[in-house]
Amino acid sequence: MTLVDPPARKGRKMDQVLEGARTVFLSDGFEGASVDDIAKTAGVSKATLYSYFPDKKLLFLEIARLECTRMAEDHDHAFSPDRDVRHVLHEMGVEMMTLITSDFGLNVFRICVAESDRFPELGQQFYENGPMKVRAVMIEYLEAKIEDGTLAIEDCALAADQFAEMCKADIFPSMIFGVGRVTKDRITYVVKEAVETFMARYGA
Repeated sequence: MTLVDPPARKGRKMDQVLEGARTVFLSDGFEGASVDDIAKTAGVSKATLYSYFPDKKLLFLEIARLECTRMAEDHDHAFSPDRDVRHVLHEMGVEMMTLITSDFGLNVFRICVAESDRFPELGQQFYENGPMKVRAVMIEYLEAKIEDGTLAIEDCALAADQFAEMCKADIFPSMIFGVGRVTKDRITYVVKEAVETFMARYGA
């Protein structure tokens, strides 16, 4: 198994490993999480843990992928065509930026960048199995809002990407370069302006 190979087995102990790792990573971050703590929290031996994930980075990115999938699934009901588009976009934008700017999200970014030369598939696999799923849910919602006449969009994939990038304006560079502190109020304000800009361009 290489760093980018998926785990070979599923089952009860795999579920224990993932739940234990999620608890430890979300509590202690990537650097602060030890394999010993993860194994103890999961209730498995280190040998069992390593049989599934021979590298902590691989385990961390699997947890990150599952978190993105969970966010997409949790928002399935939120992306109801009956809901006001501004409210839906604002909720999605705030949750996305809260995850990205968290210690957890920053660790995901750093690992993908740090390992891009040795394991270029690592970031690609995470993106395709995590953020791309959230993107797909949003595209489906935008298409539904085109059908009911709320939005006028020719390229929903591009529009979804544009909205995500507008939500990152000022916030993402500040986070990456450590310039200032990213606050909840700042995220809320930037996302609100992103929604208004998006609607000015694509509102019917």
